[in-house]
Amino acid sequence: MFRHLLRPLLFLLAALPLLAHAERLPATVANALKAAGIPQSAVAIVVQDADGARPRLTLNADQPMNPASTMKLVTTFAALELLGPAYTWKTTAWSDAPLDAGVLGGDLVLRGSADPKLTFEQFWLLLRQLRARGVREIAGDLVLDRGLIAPAEHDPAAFDEKPLRPYNVGPDALLLNFKAVRLSLLPDAATKAVRVTAEPEPTNLDITNLLKLGNNGCPEGWRENLRADLTRHAARWRLVLTGTYPASCEQKTWRIGLLPHNEYLRGVFEQLWTELGGTLKGGVRDGIVPEAARELAAIESQTLAEMVRDINKFSNNVMARQLFLTMGAEAGKRPVRNEDADAVVRAWLDGRNLRFPELVLDNGSGLSRRERISAGNMTRLLAAVWKSAVMPELIASLPLSAVDGTMKKRLNGNGIAGQAHIKTGTLEGVKTIAGYVLDRQGRQQIIVFFVNHPNARDAQAAQDALLGWAYEGH
Repeated sequence: MFRHLLRPLLFLLAALPLLAHAERLPATVANALKAAGIPQSAVAIVVQDADGARPRLTLNADQPMNPASTMKLVTTFAALELLGPAYTWKTTAWSDAPLDAGVLGGDLVLRGSADPKLTFEQFWLLLRQLRARGVREIAGDLVLDRGLIAPAEHDPAAFDEKPLRPYNVGPDALLLNFKAVRLSLLPDAATKAVRVTAEPEPTNLDITNLLKLGNNGCPEGWRENLRADLTRHAARWRLVLTGTYPASCEQKTWRIGLLPHNEYLRGVFEQLWTELGGTLKGGVRDGIVPEAARELAAIESQTLAEMVRDINKFSNNVMARQLFLTMGAEAGKRPVRNEDADAVVRAWLDGRNLRFPELVLDNGSGLSRRERISAGNMTRLLAAVWKSAVMPELIASLPLSAVDGTMKKRLNGNGIAGQAHIKTGTLEGVKTIAGYVLDRQGRQQIIVFFVNHPNARDAQAAQDALLGWAYEGH
């Protein structure tokens, strides 16, 4: 009996040094965290060979953490497997009215499919098709079929009290151009003023430019010195720009997300339709495609593989939310809600034997205070990616160290430049990375590093140190 008790005890004693090693952080990482004032209890780390089953380094791996935008890895991996890399979205124009001598004798209906990236230019092509079909005048209304996504209260100021930031735009079946206006700011030395041009130019939006030209240097956070205020006046909207813009900044671009979805689409439609020589006699309202309607024009999106690249490399929250809801819609949930998409993703995880009891999926983008996943389960997800048929598409979508996306300005000038595909995440009090490092021995390492702490903004040095440690193959 003593022998039976002794054997497991000896095994446990033998394993203790290994466990201790797994929990001991590299000195460069520990020192960087200490310098940032971040306790190790607020950190979760896993480093593991992509082909291996046991981690080389772990710390608080089972602790539920806010992953910020690394949650997009869950959304994009699920979408690539469930929808396929070649999946596309289609935006269409319909009518059940006769077309006679250029006059459409009734309503024109635009139907959305939750395209994550229906751009201003693509929308112009759709309307150009209508003109090529002979439509010049729309005698009825412009009807917006946005029924694929369930109406939901969305307060763009709720997350961080910055309602005009494009990342705070909510999802919509007819999301157009990320609901954004691109303002080009150009100092004019002759008039000592700041010229502002907008694209697109919604017909229901007036822009009042009260910007002042400054003589100071151009700071990295030049936008923080500017303010945009949006107000409604009857059927029109007014955007007032104030603040000081340094002449040394030269020409810059300022993107602002504004107007309700239907109002934005109305204004841009009227702008482009007029430029194309068309007229709209009626108003703009929500509705559905009539059963007897015929398709007059259609525009197809980029493939999902291309969409995923934009979502992950540039951490596009709006696109991620659209993709999340698309998975629910394709599973038959129409009109779709976030809860429907959540259920689809969880069923997919279960089918892959990836059970993450701590997982909280709010909207699939990571722009959330509620979302949670552990570093250990994020590692399991990345290990599953490594063995998946869609691995090439997913990994190619991740920012490449010192090369592009959100990693373009990190890890320049050393051996790891170009050797790590890393998804980043940043919120107030949250800084995260998750992805793959090709080490000096040619082995792929999975790396996950979550920080949830008020000083998280200062965690980059520690994360970069861990990336360097993994690259050296310690």
